[in-house]
Amino acid sequence: MIKFRNVSLQYKDELLNNIIPFWLLHSQDNEFGGYFTCLDRQGNVFDTDKFIWLQARQVWMFSMLYNNVEKRKEWLECAIQGGEFLKKFGHDGNLNWYFSLTREGKPIIEPYNIFSYTFATMAFGQLSKATGNKEYADIAKKTFDIILKKRINPKGKWNKAFPGTRNLKSFSLPMILCNLSLEIEHLLDNEFMETTIKECIHEVMDVFLRPELGGLIVENVNEDGSLSDSFDGRLMNPGHAIEAMWFIMDLGKRTNRPELIIKAVETTLKTLEYGWDKEHEGIFYFMDRKGFPPQQLEWDQKLWWVHMETLISLLKGYQLTGSQDCLDWFEKVHEYTWKHFKDPQYPEWWGYLNRQGEVLLELKGGKWKGCFHVPRGLYQCWKIMENIDAGK
Repeated sequence: MIKFRNVSLQYKDELLNNIIPFWLLHSQDNEFGGYFTCLDRQGNVFDTDKFIWLQARQVWMFSMLYNNVEKRKEWLECAIQGGEFLKKFGHDGNLNWYFSLTREGKPIIEPYNIFSYTFATMAFGQLSKATGNKEYADIAKKTFDIILKKRINPKGKWNKAFPGTRNLKSFSLPMILCNLSLEIEHLLDNEFMETTIKECIHEVMDVFLRPELGGLIVENVNEDGSLSDSFDGRLMNPGHAIEAMWFIMDLGKRTNRPELIIKAVETTLKTLEYGWDKEHEGIFYFMDRKGFPPQQLEWDQKLWWVHMETLISLLKGYQLTGSQDCLDWFEKVHEYTWKHFKDPQYPEWWGYLNRQGEVLLELKGGKWKGCFHVPRGLYQCWKIMENIDAGK
């Protein structure tokens, strides 16, 4: 039987004495502001481009730690300088958030990606809590309003799909709105909050979760909610589905719906059983619901974020329902994750492994991996286990 006190301390120590010091030391751009995220194994910068997803996620992370763990001056300073860089350079002046910038803050890629907006909202929502700065709160609220207006066609004029032939809805946006709505609840009025939560839960649990597929979640459906027999329509992303389930568990707790929590736990376990590599262990990145070859050549890689999000969902599931299956799976995924992703020699964790669990890229950060999934996962697991140990 797992000893929650010991394991929670393991996660806490890794977060506060390994991961966070790494990003504080190596990622901050003291000349131009913002953060370097392309860092090699030792933390050296190998590319200076700045990606809005990762800039915003790091602002959120250090603000969140300042708000919830300890009022450390260096954490707040790190968050504010990143927030100021984003405020000045991250958008076009009308809160249309670019995808990437040069080191100095000049735009490289247009604001085609809705998730630049979602992570900016998260960042400024949490930063407004940390500072009490009304300007940050306004940025978060106004950006959230833009997201809701863009929901039907998130890419806008940058949408490459020919209109009318195969109009698909993506799981990614309603999934992240489940989490984002709770993140900025302090900025929303109650009626609007309740409506948003209801819509998000419906999309995730009634549209993308498919009973005819044994209770699994697909990444894309036709606009009318039917399944599409195409590469995108057959795409399964186990990590996405499992991450969404801890968002749903949080919403189930927030709305006092135990049946929703139970369904989210069941979906987590079904997805994990489906996505687990029976031969080499670990969770596949992409799969095809009909068993055809996925279009993504990296389909069988094992990724850091997939395993971190799974650990959170399993622990929440155990905490909220007492599911022994969640606990058994947590021990299994915990063992795999710490064995394969933690660098035994230098701080921070690997991001990309091959199917056999061997390191593919000797980097600690890049275009997609930054100061987010590893520290957020460590924080969540630490706190959940701390609460379980305290009988909560």
